[in-house]
Amino acid sequence: MVDHPKRDLVSIEDLSTAEILELFHHADEFRDNLRAWTDLCRGIIMATLFFEPSTRTRLSFESAMLRLGGGVITAADEKNTSRSKGESLADTVRVVGGGYADILVVRHPEDGAARVAARYARVPVINGGDGAHEHPTQTLCDLYTLWKEKGRLEGLEVVLCGDLRYSRTIHSFCYALARFGANIVTMPYPGFELPDYVLHRLRRDFGIQTAAASVGDLPGIAGSSNAAAYLTSSKPHQLALFTNLTNVEVNRIDAIYMTRAQRERHSGESTANYPRLSRTTLGAPLAKDARIMHPLPRVDEIDYDVDDDPRSVYFRQAELGVPMRMALMAFLLGRIQLRAAKSTSQSVEPGITAGAGLRCRNERCITNNEGVRYLSREFRLRDTEVPPVLSCCFCEREVEARFVGDDASRLVARYNAPSARGIPSEQRVYFESEAQAQAAGFQLSPTD
Repeated sequence: MVDHPKRDLVSIEDLSTAEILELFHHADEFRDNLRAWTDLCRGIIMATLFFEPSTRTRLSFESAMLRLGGGVITAADEKNTSRSKGESLADTVRVVGGGYADILVVRHPEDGAARVAARYARVPVINGGDGAHEHPTQTLCDLYTLWKEKGRLEGLEVVLCGDLRYSRTIHSFCYALARFGANIVTMPYPGFELPDYVLHRLRRDFGIQTAAASVGDLPGIAGSSNAAAYLTSSKPHQLALFTNLTNVEVNRIDAIYMTRAQRERHSGESTANYPRLSRTTLGAPLAKDARIMHPLPRVDEIDYDVDDDPRSVYFRQAELGVPMRMALMAFLLGRIQLRAAKSTSQSVEPGITAGAGLRCRNERCITNNEGVRYLSREFRLRDTEVPPVLSCCFCEREVEARFVGDDASRLVARYNAPSARGIPSEQRVYFESEAQAQAAGFQLSPTD
């Protein structure tokens, strides 16, 4: 068991920017000789709890732990776990992290599941992908690859193409790119644009500004969408001059990040004419110095004859995942120390208990699925401006609270009413609507 304060990696925000860069240097050390570290984690056991299919993520973690000298136990088939009998994720991690293993890697189909695991496990938990929410270790591998290829992250022009709506990898990658000062060009398949809640977080937490983007000729991927957008935090003085009808001309591309259609999370939407990157794409002047990235597995979105092009680095991404995950696990287990200041993220701390108030609007959130049995509905107050904005503590989906109730008097008022402003914080209950408040037994304040 670890003998230092527990750290988890649920979100990419659980690591500070300085910690990420320091981990890159440790990953370089591990990569120089992958076989030289078998004493570092001797006696440590890692458990991979994968309730969704995986090849690269699971094997990469298992390889990384074995190269560190530890052991591995795994539950890689949901049908053969107690979840098929109705056991909750909370109970599973309490058992497996209660003596079976010293660190857990969890992949789960429900958004926010990794936060549940981190709350209930006594040992460090790493998010191996939770629903459409985040996949922070894939993001670490992606950033590490881009950093090694380009020598920096700040100021890079990165194109994200394909299914940006359901790809948890894309969501984590966006947050990280914004933090490092890279510029993002989104080229989604129509109907699969970045979700509004991702855009809201980028604007609120990272000062990202958005403008329409004009991308030159990229056969196979440009023209697949008329919703290309340019997201930047580094050029506010320029974007302030743009109107909604003005395009940002993209004249350089450092990386094209392709994604497959996440069919396991779709609701039957058509993906006919999905973007497809080919040698013709790479022949475009804009792609001259671009690195082609993909989290894998690919389906049909990158032609096989692109594999031998030196700009294609997606197999290198997979290879670099082993030393990157070695560095991460060694850090979380206290086997290496980082000098960098740690993140101030409180991703597993309790928030405001909603009680009879708000309900997460994300139907894929664990609080609306197995968590109904044992989780409190918790939210964090993200923005105290009018109306207040709160986000689910588990999946981070945001909601506006237009009514505020007093749990003591059972009266509710509009968010901007004087009576609402006078409610003590510990007695506040938030609601989206008056009807929601009345259904919970609150009455409209006579002074509202």
